[in-house]
Amino acid sequence: MIEFSHTVKDPNGIHARPAGLLAKEALQYQSDITVKKGERYANMKGLFSMMSLAVKAGDTITVSVSGKDETEAADALRKYLEKNI
Repeated sequence: MIEFSHTVKDPNGIHARPAGLLAKEALQYQSDITVKKGERYANMKGLFSMMSLAVKAGDTITVSVSGKDETEAADALRKYLEKNI
């Protein structure tokens, strides 16, 4: 399992559009991908699951990736988050 943290820079946080784009990115990988904010977890591959976390600008999330392509998935998702969210 690979874990990394990311602080959200988007002034709107993770609302519908970025949540949908994150889910689309995560669906490219076979690994299980979860996001944690505080004590709550969400499946990154699910739009509504991601939105339920209500991530705002300045919040720090922890992404956990576990599976056969975890290294590739974690690297791609880290880069995606740093560039877009």
